[in-house]
Amino acid sequence: MTPLLPVAAALALVAGAVPAEVALTAVATGQPEPILTEDWQPGPGGLGCFRTPLSLALLTETFALYDAAAPRPGPQAPPCFDAARIGADLAAGTALAFLGARNITPGVDRVVAVYPDGRAYVWLQPNDLAGKN
Repeated sequence: MTPLLPVAAALALVAGAVPAEVALTAVATGQPEPILTEDWQPGPGGLGCFRTPLSLALLTETFALYDAAAPRPGPQAPPCFDAARIGADLAAGTALAFLGARNITPGVDRVVAVYPDGRAYVWLQPNDLAGKN
């Protein structure tokens, strides 16, 4: 088995990896599929803010939820990205987290949180493979 990179190194490899389009993992296929986005505010390290016109009802019927979402602040996060607020809202159920893509690099997932009003946030997060050899 090939050893995985430490989480910090893996995140550094994808620094600035805010996708040109946002994809969420479809329940039916298990594959990421692009969604409609607007008003992008990208930041370094895979952080970003945007809006989507898609309803939460449509998103939850079509795409995989992400149960262990834990956004973390980045050193140069865009002003729109408040990791503490997003995390609190996810815990309270006022926002939902979706799997953008699993293992965009080994041990790192892309996660997307969406609010009922269309505000949405994307970040990179270590997963259960992080740091395992």
